[in-house]
Amino acid sequence: MAARTLYSEPGVGWSALVWGPLFALLGALAELATGGPTHVVGWVLIGAALVALTLPWVYARRRFLSLEVTTEGLRQGRETLAAERIGSVSDVGAPVGTRVLGGGWSVPRKYDELPVELDDGTVVLAWARDVEALKTALAELAAKNHPDAEERADDSRN
Repeated sequence: MAARTLYSEPGVGWSALVWGPLFALLGALAELATGGPTHVVGWVLIGAALVALTLPWVYARRRFLSLEVTTEGLRQGRETLAAERIGSVSDVGAPVGTRVLGGGWSVPRKYDELPVELDDGTVVLAWARDVEALKTALAELAAKNHPDAEERADDSRN
């Protein structure tokens, strides 16, 4: 059975590659509108150069800043965490020095962190732009794989 996607973030869209040629087109149109000489070949080369510079940036962001929660687990950047390992995402504190998922030293800029308790009791930091949607997807995954965890959490509060 194929894994069902519960939540995903691509890191960046491929549409970012259009920015360079669009800039070059605007430059060529500005030259045309001012009545001066139009350097068509120059603007085409500038557009191609900007695409060549943007391509590795888009590729890196899609590889290292993308995340996906499926019924099989969580893929965060370069790291994959099996669904069975996810214990809880509610009422989890993050101690100082908590390991960040995805292979980085810290949570990427402009991303929010979400402490996730694993099945062995360790805590790791997941991250997303929409951390509430990530929390909802991971909570669904944890409830499916550990149905008794909700009962244990209720018993420990009483």
